[in-house]
Amino acid sequence: MISLRRFVPRTLLLRAFLLLSLLLLISVATWLTLFSLAEQEPRARQVGELAASVVNLTHAALVNAQPAKRLNLLRDLAESEGVHIYPAEQDDDVDSLPDTFFFRIVAETIRDLLGPDTRVVGTVNGQSGIWTSFSIGNTADDDYWLMLPGERAETAFPWQWLAWAAASLALTLAVAWVIVSHITRPLRRLVGAAREVGQGRHPKPVPEEGAAELCELAEAFNRMSDSLQRIDAERAEVLAGISHDLRTPLARLRLELELAISDDDAREGIAQDIEQMDAIIRQFLIYARGEGKEAPERLDVNALITQVASAQERSGQHPQLNLGKLPPASVHRQALTRAVTNLMENARKYGDGEIRVETRHEQGDILIDVLDRGPGIPEDEVERLKRPFTRLENARSNASGTGLGLAIVERIARLHGGRLELLNREGGGLIARLRFPRRP
Repeated sequence: MISLRRFVPRTLLLRAFLLLSLLLLISVATWLTLFSLAEQEPRARQVGELAASVVNLTHAALVNAQPAKRLNLLRDLAESEGVHIYPAEQDDDVDSLPDTFFFRIVAETIRDLLGPDTRVVGTVNGQSGIWTSFSIGNTADDDYWLMLPGERAETAFPWQWLAWAAASLALTLAVAWVIVSHITRPLRRLVGAAREVGQGRHPKPVPEEGAAELCELAEAFNRMSDSLQRIDAERAEVLAGISHDLRTPLARLRLELELAISDDDAREGIAQDIEQMDAIIRQFLIYARGEGKEAPERLDVNALITQVASAQERSGQHPQLNLGKLPPASVHRQALTRAVTNLMENARKYGDGEIRVETRHEQGDILIDVLDRGPGIPEDEVERLKRPFTRLENARSNASGTGLGLAIVERIARLHGGRLELLNREGGGLIARLRFPRRP
């Protein structure tokens, strides 16, 4: 069954314009209906008065005319005035007027002027019109029918009024479109600025113009954006200081390690601890800096993955590549490189040696799958592992880490308008899928 929600416009501009258009159309239709009803009664009374007047004039003419000349008089009335008069017969086949408001008023007007016994019908012996009975004597032979053609009850369609109404409606709809677009334009600017803030960038201040409520909204948004930018700058400054303060003693430890410790095994173990501490600091800084400052560029995703795999091979890994045909995509090069690298590193730590990377294009989305043969992840832990500083100790705990790798990938996926999916493989293992649209 087709849902009507599919046909409802999604944008505020179209929704407001369609609602205004519907309101205007209903208003115009209502006024046209009221105008039609208002002009029907005067026109019906005019037709009834015309019929009564013609009956009175014809009655007077027939009464005063000589009986021998009445036939010629009836013929002249039919030819010159379009008024047809026929003798009434007992076996005439008559049918009433249409049961409409207009013809009811016509019949009432004729009876009010000629008397309640006057017969007003719509068809006599198969001939349609406005038929009115009258008599010029006291015998049945003196009864007549006067017939006005049905065209007398018709009115010309007011095409000129319809043209003016259509032009007025078109002008009103154009003005309505301008008004609605003027209202929604600041909202569209706010949406674009909010999207940039959500991706870690700092947009230009939104113009504070328009209605008072929109000005207040833009002002509040600008204050929020300035506060976030100030907080981000202070955070970067603090992290830079922390990085310097921590790496300086690490450098001294490396130097003292080479000079003071002669045991090769102890020296190698302490060196590994120092490298791990340095890697942890580097991972913290990467997560804290964010990825929003890099501009997107159009590139071949498969070529980028091949470069990442080559770098991994130089460090001793051997990822298998199964790259499908992909169209060029708009991506942040460094951010996407970091995301794929983190997924490969995660597969190396927890994946039991096997790493396979697959790509494909599916319904406008670019899919990058990094597969391993590790123990997998429980379904109820998937979303938790995407948060920073979280690790799954009971299932994939064969290596140390900061708990930031997947959180960084998730944030990079959101930067590209996509998401990170963690799926368990059949037969054991994990599929870490980075999905994002070709055009974010």
